[in-house]
Amino acid sequence: MVLRKNRKWLLVLGLVLMVALLSGCGQQINNTTSTADLQHGNFWEKNVVYYFSLTLDTFADWFHGSYGLAILLITVIVRTAILPLTLKQYRSSKAMQAIQPQMAEIKKKHKDNPQKQQEETMKLFQANKVNPMAGCLPLIVQMPVFMALYNSIYRNPEVRTHEFLGLQLGEPGPWYFLPLIAAATTFVQSKMMQKQQTQAMPGMGAMLMIFPVLIFVMALNFPSALPLYWIFSNIYTIVQNYFLYVRSSNKGKEALAK
Repeated sequence: MVLRKNRKWLLVLGLVLMVALLSGCGQQINNTTSTADLQHGNFWEKNVVYYFSLTLDTFADWFHGSYGLAILLITVIVRTAILPLTLKQYRSSKAMQAIQPQMAEIKKKHKDNPQKQQEETMKLFQANKVNPMAGCLPLIVQMPVFMALYNSIYRNPEVRTHEFLGLQLGEPGPWYFLPLIAAATTFVQSKMMQKQQTQAMPGMGAMLMIFPVLIFVMALNFPSALPLYWIFSNIYTIVQNYFLYVRSSNKGKEALAK
């Protein structure tokens, strides 16, 4: 289906852009000497990253200079703020699952006529008020938020001089400890979402499994603050996905069994 292919490639493009942007940040780490210096940077730095970095400094002051706890708090706040987008994505995924049998029937009935197959599928979407792109848009909207948070951690010089749980936040952690945990938690959350996403968009399973590898490779050379952020974010997502996918799925099975 054309729509599915477009949706899948849109996610691929977003992932590639994110990796490229994150990788490019490593060359800029020593460009600032204080959070205030971000106000003299480009539009993105002085209008977005600066405020995230300032918030990080404020939270660290609340925790007596602990930037590890500041990263945890700002991660929870940001993830909670975008929860409505996540719920929208979840509802879109459930709606797509509900019409999968009808989509399969259309595909079988018009297997020799792709154009007719596309037309009937669009009618099905309209009849059930399903937007096939709704699951992608929240991810795209979230990306600038996470990029700003990422940059605020990476570009904040105060973060680089502090320790958290014995880890120097400005240097890569020893023994691949944080990259492994970041990759493992990414794998868990990807696995939890895999069944839901692949039902709505076949072929997404393999893509979701690429994420842990990318996170591990990128985290190897990044300061410990960044994989620490990923770990906090992943744990939040795992808990969130448990209630959205696992628990709701178990309740559905129990209801059918009665």
